[in-house]
Amino acid sequence: MSGASAVSAVKAALKTQAIETPSWAYGNSGTRFKVFAQPGVPRTPREKLDDAARVHEHTGAAPTVALHIPWDKVDDYGALATYAKERGLRLGAINSNVFQDDDYKLGSVTHPDPAVRRKAVGHLLECVDIMDATGSCDLKLWFSDGTNYPGQDDIRARQDRLAEALAAVYERLGEDQRMLLEYKLFEPAFYTTDVPDWGTAYAHCLKLGPRAQVVVDTGHHAPGTNIEFIVALLLREGRLGGFDFNSRFYADDDLMVGAADPFQLFRIMYEVIRGGGFGGGSGGCPPEEHSMPGVAFMLDQCHNIEAKIPAIIRSVMNVQEATAKALLVDRDALSAAQQDGDVLAANAVLMDAYNTDVRPLLAEVREELGIDPDPVAAYARSGWAQKIVDERVGGTQAGWGA
Repeated sequence: MSGASAVSAVKAALKTQAIETPSWAYGNSGTRFKVFAQPGVPRTPREKLDDAARVHEHTGAAPTVALHIPWDKVDDYGALATYAKERGLRLGAINSNVFQDDDYKLGSVTHPDPAVRRKAVGHLLECVDIMDATGSCDLKLWFSDGTNYPGQDDIRARQDRLAEALAAVYERLGEDQRMLLEYKLFEPAFYTTDVPDWGTAYAHCLKLGPRAQVVVDTGHHAPGTNIEFIVALLLREGRLGGFDFNSRFYADDDLMVGAADPFQLFRIMYEVIRGGGFGGGSGGCPPEEHSMPGVAFMLDQCHNIEAKIPAIIRSVMNVQEATAKALLVDRDALSAAQQDGDVLAANAVLMDAYNTDVRPLLAEVREELGIDPDPVAAYARSGWAQKIVDERVGGTQAGWGA
């Protein structure tokens, strides 16, 4: 493929990229010790969608919004889906919450009390009902369940309870819906976490069936974990359902993606592309009836001290830049060097792509899509930041308490 043809192919691929933004990222957030309020923060799910529409307008790459229940609870989810559509958006993954009620202090679906487990499963089934109403294909599950002390509960019994709950929810899924199971090394459970790693999530998904897939979150691993290896393996097995983008320095920091280690983000995106996880559809349901969506690329971040909307725009841009660099890798040259055992040449192929300044390329892509080549500057000029500060006065701002 000629240089011009290769660039054209990269630009075409970038125009199809879809990065789901999370509704909760538009609300107030903070640390375990303090949530910081900002002026202009949305008060309702509809105002969150208004802000998400601005992100999509300026990036052209954020067409879906993940909901979190009950943070985004409304009386009419069909009407909310219509509201999103009128703003050029779709409702994406439905995220459950079985970690904030007092009943869940000792766990939700793995709690030793059957009554608490029934309550938790009931909420998960409610989320599937909401999927039916919104047209969402993805149910995203993360459990804070675990223990803090040795002997606190039976480790194996908790896995049995987890499997029972997941099976009940899986059985309720529609033919075009899937379950995305997320894992996390620790926090808030400190001794054992019931879904602590990709292997545990993968094992449960295998038992359930093909519509159960694993979600990888960048910040949910021990320091030094080779996340791109996990991505490559799950793609090889056809079980990578989603990827949560963020950055971390120490634990689950949920910083803007690419802020801590942009080279890691590039390596991950290369393995996504190499494994066929890019371009198969991401975010929302696929257009073909009875076909599973591809890898769902989602942001999962807490913008605690920075302005929400421009931070999300920057995160989308960071993913786009890493993707562009990964698409520029000369796969033929890389394969030849690998076959020859030429370690330095193989590494140089990757580094050449990573060191390429792709910002002019992405500016061209945006211009061809009919949007401003500089999304951050375009948002600053739009006046939206001041408009929401002036208009969103009174009421209760969206967010989570600490």
